[in-house]
Amino acid sequence: MPSWTCRIIRRFCGFSTGGIPIRIRIIGGCGSGKSYIARALSDQYGIPHYETDNMVWDRSAAARRYPEEERDARLRGIAASASWIIEGVHHRWGAESFAAADVIYILNPPKWRRNWRTIRRFARTRLGLERANYRQTWGNLRVMLLEWNRDFDAKALPEIMKLTEPFAGKRVIVRSSAAILQHAAQWYAATARETAEKEQP
Repeated sequence: MPSWTCRIIRRFCGFSTGGIPIRIRIIGGCGSGKSYIARALSDQYGIPHYETDNMVWDRSAAARRYPEEERDARLRGIAASASWIIEGVHHRWGAESFAAADVIYILNPPKWRRNWRTIRRFARTRLGLERANYRQTWGNLRVMLLEWNRDFDAKALPEIMKLTEPFAGKRVIVRSSAAILQHAAQWYAATARETAEKEQP
């Protein structure tokens, strides 16, 4: 993330960890801005962020998956640690991350915006202007636009809502990354106040 963006985030959001554990789960469709906001919050808080994609796919070879046992063990280990940000569209596995999170953000911009960002990212990675975890292909683009994004609102989102219903008290549905930044600042300030009050004699 450009340094000027991080400075803006620090100026207007103004939070830091202060020793308080922070566990944030971000979920959304392709092009929703999950990775962008996870990196921004990771930079601001100074805590690691993880992509569920990298728990599923072994990047040493094309279309190679990690064994499910290895994938699940890695997620459990991360979820058990003190502070983290986990982002990804996966929801049919890894319920531990929802249970362990302090805040669950469901990031759901309009589909046209998700599609535009997906196309822009495809073009930028193909031109070498943006880093990618894997080689972007026309086949990948077709799947993301015509399958995953098309079906997200009708199929995946209702499943995510049902899965996270037990955690509705810490679930926040937003349409933009800016809304996450704003909510995170407010949530952290409230958490810091509660912690300080508990520590008072």
